[in-house]
Amino acid sequence: MQWRKKKIVEFIERYILLKNQSLMTKLCIFSSFLVIFPVLSVAIISYSRSSVELEEELRQHSSQVIEQVESHIEYYLQEFEITSLKIINSPEVSRLFKDDKSDNLVEGARNTLKNAAYSRADISNITVLVGDDIVIDTLGDRNYYPSTKIKEEYWYSSVPLNGMTMLVTRTLKLKNKEQPVISLVRRLYNPDTLLPVGVLIIDINFRRIEEISNKVTISRNGYFFILDANGHYVYHPDYSKLGKKVEYSQLSKLKTSGNSTQILENERNDFVTYTFSPNIGWSFFTAVPYKDITGGIIQIGRTIILTILFSLMIAYTIGFVFATSIIRPIRRLQQFMKEVEIGKLNGRVLVESNDEIGQLSAGFNNTVEKLSNLLEEVYISKLRATEMSLKQKEIEIKMLQSQMNPHFLYNSLETIRGMALEEGQEDIATMSFSLAKLLRYNLKNESSTVSLREEIKFCQTYLQIQKFRFDDRFEYEIDIPDWAMDLQVVKFSLQPLVENCFVHAYGQMIKKFKIKITAILHSESVYTILIEDTGTGIPKDVLEALTKKIDEKVTNSDGNKIGILNVHQRIHYVFGEDYGLRIRSQEGRGTIVEMHLPKKENKEVGEVR
Repeated sequence: MQWRKKKIVEFIERYILLKNQSLMTKLCIFSSFLVIFPVLSVAIISYSRSSVELEEELRQHSSQVIEQVESHIEYYLQEFEITSLKIINSPEVSRLFKDDKSDNLVEGARNTLKNAAYSRADISNITVLVGDDIVIDTLGDRNYYPSTKIKEEYWYSSVPLNGMTMLVTRTLKLKNKEQPVISLVRRLYNPDTLLPVGVLIIDINFRRIEEISNKVTISRNGYFFILDANGHYVYHPDYSKLGKKVEYSQLSKLKTSGNSTQILENERNDFVTYTFSPNIGWSFFTAVPYKDITGGIIQIGRTIILTILFSLMIAYTIGFVFATSIIRPIRRLQQFMKEVEIGKLNGRVLVESNDEIGQLSAGFNNTVEKLSNLLEEVYISKLRATEMSLKQKEIEIKMLQSQMNPHFLYNSLETIRGMALEEGQEDIATMSFSLAKLLRYNLKNESSTVSLREEIKFCQTYLQIQKFRFDDRFEYEIDIPDWAMDLQVVKFSLQPLVENCFVHAYGQMIKKFKIKITAILHSESVYTILIEDTGTGIPKDVLEALTKKIDEKVTNSDGNKIGILNVHQRIHYVFGEDYGLRIRSQEGRGTIVEMHLPKKENKEVGEVR
C-alpha cells in the first residue's frame, strides 16, 4: 500500500505537475489548460443549450402551425356534417328509409344528391346505400368502381351505430384517373323504427385540404402530412401515398391528446411533431430532417472551435511575452548561481525591476557580497590561527625539550620502590608503586572515556595513597555491580570528586569519616554513580551557588570547586546536556554527589597495570 501511494505521488509530480520540466514548458501547458477548460466548458454548455433551445423552438413553431391547420380542417369538415344532415332530412331521401322505394322516389333522391354535390366544388361524389337493393351514386356511369363493393371495404363494418360521422380515406376510380378522396360516412336510420337502414357517403376531394396544407411552411426540407384514425394518409405532399397505410409502424401507434415530439427512425432521422384531434380522429404531423436542426448547432460548434483556436493563439502570444519577461531574469540568476558554485564571487546579477524576481536578484547579490566578505575574513582568520598554531607548536616543542622524560620518572619510582623493599619499608614501596600506576594511567591513552572498571581501579589507587596519609581516620567502600563495570564513564571523573571529599568534606574533622562509591540503574538507558561521604557537609549558601553554576554550565575561574564543575562540563561535552552531576548535602551530615550517565558499554576495555 505504501509503495502504491509512493508511485501515485511520483506519477502526479512527474506527469501532472511536470516536476522535471522547464519553467517555460510549465507556463505554456498550464496557460493552455487555463484557456481551454473555461472556453471548452462554455462551448459544451452553449452547444447543449443551443440544441435544446432549437429543438424546443421548432417544436413550438410546428405545434402552432399544426394547431392552426387542425382548427381549419375541423371547421371545414363540420360544414360537410351539416351538408350530410341536410341530405338525410330532405323529404326525397328520408322517404327511402321507409318502405316506399318507388322509382320516382329514387330519382327524386338522386336529384337531391346531385344538387348537394353541384353546390360545392370540393364534393366529388355522394353515395346512398339503402338496404341491399338501392344504391344511389351521383357519378353514375363515370364511377368505374361499383358502389355495391363499398360494403366490402375495411372501414364499412366500423361505421358508428350512434349516428356520428366517420372520416376515411378512399380512392374514386374514374374513367381516366383515380382520384383520392376523404369520405364522410354516416349511418342512416328509419325515423319510425330507429333501425339502421343504410349508409350515406360524401366523397370530398383534396382541393381545399391541399390549399390549407400547402400554407404550412416548416423548413426547406420539412413537410406536413395527416393520418386518419386507421393510420392511412389523409394528406401527404406525395399524392401517391394518399389513402395508403403509413409505412412507419412507429407513427401508426401514436395516440396523444396533446402535442409531442419524436425522432422518426427513417433514412433522414426526421424530427416529428404531432398532435391528435379527438373531434375528427386524425393525427397531424410535421417532419423536419434532424440535420436541418443541427445545422445551426454545427455552425455554433464551428464558431466555438474557431474562438478557442483564436483565443489560444492570443494566449500563447501574450503568455510567451509574459513568460519571457519572467524567465529571462531567472535564467540570468541561474547562470550567476552556477558561477558562484565554482567560486566566482566578483560578479553581480543585473536587477531590471522591483518585483519579486528583482528583489530576489538584489537579495542574492547582497548574499554573495556578504559571502565574499565572510570568506575573506575567514581566510584572514585562518592565516592568523595558523600563524598562532605554529608559534604554539614551537613553544610546546621547547617546553617538551625541557621536561623530564616520563620513563626516567618511572625508573626513578621503581628504584625508590626497590630500595624500600631492601630496607623492609613496605609502605614506601606500596606508595611508590601506586604513584607509578597513577602516572601510567594518566599517560597511557588519549581517549575521553574509559570503562567504569578502569576508573574504579584508578580511584582505588588514589584512595590507597590517601590511606597512607590519613591512616585510620577514614575508610572507604566501593560497591559496583557487575553489570556496570564495562559501561562508559568520562576519564578522570571519579578521582576529582573523591578528592573533594578530602579537601572540602573532611576539613578540620577529627572524627573518623567514610567514603562510599556505588552504582544504581536509573532507567533502561541511564545509570547513576553515587559518591557519598560522612563529612562536614556544604553550607546552604555555598550549595545554592554551586548548584546554580552547575545549572548555568559555568566553569569557576577562581579555583573553588573546580573539580566538580570541570567534571560536569566534560560530561556535557562527551554525552550531551541530558547528563551530568547533581549535589545533595546537609551541614554536619555529609554530601552525596550523583553522576548521571548513559548506559553505554565501552568499546575499548583495558586493564590498568
